Amino acid sequence: MRRRIRATATAGALLASLAIAPVPALAEAAQPVTRVDRTGLDWAPCKDLEPQGDEVLECATLTVPLVRTAGGDRVPGADETVELALSRVRATGTSQRTLLVNPGGPGSGARRWASITHQRMPEELREVYDVVAFDPRGVGASTPAISCDPDYFTPVRPDTVPADGAEEAALRADAQAYAEACAENTGTLLAHTRTEDTAHDMDAVRRALGEDRIDYLGYSYGTYLGTVYSSLYPDRVRALVLDSVVNPDNPWYESNHVQSRALQRAAQNFFDWVARHHDTYRLGRTGDEVAEAYYDLRSEARRNPIEDTVGPTELETAVIVVTYTSSTWPGVARALSTRINDGDAAGIVTLHKAFGDHADSDQSYGGYLAVQCTDAHWPTDWSAWRSDALLAHEEAPFIGWHNAWYNAPCLNWAAGSGDWFQVGDAPHEHRAYTGPALIVHATEDGATPLEGAHALRDRLPGSVLVIEDGGHTHGVAFTGNECVDQIVTDYLLRASLPDRRTTGPDLICASRPEPRPSTQREDLKAVAEGAGAAIPELPGEPG
Repeated sequence: MRRRIRATATAGALLASLAIAPVPALAEAAQPVTRVDRTGLDWAPCKDLEPQGDEVLECATLTVPLVRTAGGDRVPGADETVELALSRVRATGTSQRTLLVNPGGPGSGARRWASITHQRMPEELREVYDVVAFDPRGVGASTPAISCDPDYFTPVRPDTVPADGAEEAALRADAQAYAEACAENTGTLLAHTRTEDTAHDMDAVRRALGEDRIDYLGYSYGTYLGTVYSSLYPDRVRALVLDSVVNPDNPWYESNHVQSRALQRAAQNFFDWVARHHDTYRLGRTGDEVAEAYYDLRSEARRNPIEDTVGPTELETAVIVVTYTSSTWPGVARALSTRINDGDAAGIVTLHKAFGDHADSDQSYGGYLAVQCTDAHWPTDWSAWRSDALLAHEEAPFIGWHNAWYNAPCLNWAAGSGDWFQVGDAPHEHRAYTGPALIVHATEDGATPLEGAHALRDRLPGSVLVIEDGGHTHGVAFTGNECVDQIVTDYLLRASLPDRRTTGPDLICASRPEPRPSTQREDLKAVAEGAGAAIPELPGEPG
């Protein structure tokens, strides 16, 4: 989740009866509370962030231990620290609560999401909520910072689909070299970037804010972070909104292969939509014909990179944005159409500049790996990786090999790995959060498949699952679906949730209409600059 994408604001309709019931565990905390003086943080106007509107965006830093015990305490004698960079937008009325927001990743900076979330929330929430975000350790403005090899992204990069053993060996060598560069240039920090480390940082932020309990909104990887936090600190949670869920049953290696198939389905949804508008885009009258046109362009880019800049890897890294939100479909379809039909490469190059990887992607990619490689164990034999990648490519050619190489540095990650943080099932020691929680998910989400939302609902006995039926957006809350937004608002503000059924989903909201085709050339730069009004941060391949 690196870019923000503008989505349609058309309201979604309610398909199931909306039975709103008070939630006892929240009701007590729903009243204004007395908070300790917020002297733990020195807030000042941000010097390196611009607000989304006319709100005042403040920044601060918080010092936390680099190394902690499993319980979150400072390790005696370990003096190294991390400086977390925070941001805040104050409530427009009398501040009563704090909403801590995380846009996912991992590896994404989060501070700008205080402003984004404030702008997206309804006024009744803005009146009472301070919105706070922080850059997780190692990324954004937090220090020390993760640094690996910015030159890794210099175009034209090798094709992610190896044609022979020599190309495969070269890609393996590149992945190993990147892992070694991360270790050399970042050092000790890489051993302390697990999700549990960031969850402990979250609690340090809570204490510095003077809050007894927090309200939390997490998207994508932020749902896993929120789940881990709620398990480690169950008594410190007032409200938990988890949007576009990482499957708690699947450690990262397994998760990424499941994701490749889901992204394939999401890409096919895009191809099918383009086919329905053949008169506009002239790329094929069936989804398969449109897909063939795209793969033909990809093959051409391998032989002759577009404008000596966009090869097959750059192309798929940019076009993957269509699997995150349908709001990008008209712009991407136009870029493909003008290149394939008219020979005009400007749209493809702009697409790459807007959504592709560049030298400044180094920190977010290194941050992504720092979490994923250490959060869970990975196969230690390349033959297992290769076998799974070949099958993924056969079943999901849109991104199967790419996803494998994106994660391949974990095979040689110097910091090692630990056990996947599981909640709710024996023999795992981490008890599941039992308080009320709201899970939100779109049925057609490619980055985090829907089955993850059902799995998390099963693990959190106090949770309710609301789905956007037919929705294509990764990150649903506060993106224009009035049905979903009202449920989130009622939960945060009035301590109410839909009734939990025997099995999920517990409530269904209709999706917003599909985008209309455009007869004019979309300005992809404008699309990119407006990004994030619909989806949270876009890593290359999210968890």
